[in-house]
Amino acid sequence: MLTDKYILSIDQGTTSTRCIIFDSYGQIKGLSQMEFTQICPQSGWVEHNALEIWETVCQTMRGALNNAKININMISGISITNQRETTVIWNKKTGLPVYNAICWQSRQSQDICEDWIKKGYNEIVKEKTGLIINPYFSASKIRWLLDKIEVDDVSDLLFGTIDSFLVWKLSNGKYHVTDYTNASRTMLFNINTLKWDQELLDLWNIPVCILPEVVPTSGISAYCEVFDGVIIPIASIVGDQQASLFGHCCFNMGDAKSTYGTGCFILMNTKDTLVHSKNGLITTIAWNIEGRTEYALEGSVFVAGSAVQWLRDGLRIFEKSSDCENYLRNKTSNGVYLVPAFVGLGTPYWDNDARGAIFGLTRASSIEDVVTATIESIAYQASDVIDVMKEEASANMEYLGVDGGASSNNYLMQFQADILNAKLIRPICLEMTALGSMYLAGLALGIYENIDEIRKMHQVQKVFFGHMTNSERMEKLDKWHTAVKATMQFK
Repeated sequence: MLTDKYILSIDQGTTSTRCIIFDSYGQIKGLSQMEFTQICPQSGWVEHNALEIWETVCQTMRGALNNAKININMISGISITNQRETTVIWNKKTGLPVYNAICWQSRQSQDICEDWIKKGYNEIVKEKTGLIINPYFSASKIRWLLDKIEVDDVSDLLFGTIDSFLVWKLSNGKYHVTDYTNASRTMLFNINTLKWDQELLDLWNIPVCILPEVVPTSGISAYCEVFDGVIIPIASIVGDQQASLFGHCCFNMGDAKSTYGTGCFILMNTKDTLVHSKNGLITTIAWNIEGRTEYALEGSVFVAGSAVQWLRDGLRIFEKSSDCENYLRNKTSNGVYLVPAFVGLGTPYWDNDARGAIFGLTRASSIEDVVTATIESIAYQASDVIDVMKEEASANMEYLGVDGGASSNNYLMQFQADILNAKLIRPICLEMTALGSMYLAGLALGIYENIDEIRKMHQVQKVFFGHMTNSERMEKLDKWHTAVKATMQFK
């Protein structure tokens, strides 16, 4: 039986911090959000001020409490979900970062990664961590920071992804921890042995003494002590995409979710089966609950919602992104295909040098056709990822959970269902990262007895079914793949 308890979820994202207070029924009682500075000192570099992020956390926690009209003593626990891979190194004596946090998007450690690849480390990294050598992940960012700073004693330093830094600050420096999902994104954590890997640490020359303790995704791992003597358990730490997977109740083999944000992150639960991809997918830890680790396959589409922003800001077709659906009245792109490789192509192609292209233009082509083709390109890219997932996991996908800003576009969601020939479920609450982390904290606190209780609370806003004929679907996919191949040829 659920009781009227409250969990404060800290959702620390790439461009903003949100704090959301949920009741035990998954209803939002209070929300506060603040953006923070994106620091870009050079082309391709993206940094954050970790202390500014900490300040946004403090302010949004208080803002959420005020909006909910709830006293801090009424909070049963705190959950943290965060932008993954973003790397902070700080001095444990002063509590101050030694440099800006290096964002997951940043490419400033590209040369380090290229050197590691030349040395032939790719296979050992993939086998041990499920990842590829790429500046996306934390290891090369750590090496870059250690090479840049001057320090008398490296044992004075601590490394963490954003979750670790926040826990350390919330606990007044008493806990230096991370969870399994975040650890699995560092390129230093062995997802087979579930330990920091000494061989990889030696290869990168990274001292083990700066690393956090790895704790369960759901479990009381630290205590918040910043609220004037009120001590609150931190009951869940989880990377944002894994939090979304849990929030969508993707608890069975083959269950998958797609988050349509700036890019598109797709995860499929593979339970206790560790699937090593041969076609560009990443293998990662989905979560660790009560000593049991489950895994996921992950694919990344670089351009999703940002394609709509390009229509708005680059081509100036409309003033607000929400106006996009006004250009989709014809329900067809009339043979126009757009490949939005503005920053290269992600899974399963991994072509960093590809650039965007439009195909199939005729004298009769219109702005509406280009807008429709842009929206459809998001669905095509997601379909490419999901097809590889289903094949490599040997799993049937019963449904695809969807969230993120672009999931509110009904045309996109229907076309996605059509091109996948699958059921899409759009929940009422689109705050999936915060909701998922709250559910995980609720399990640790005993608010929920098991995941079945959580599944029963899952509220659906709309379900989309595929209605396209098989022949039409195959024809469209063939033309899309032809367009992608042509794009990759143009360098």
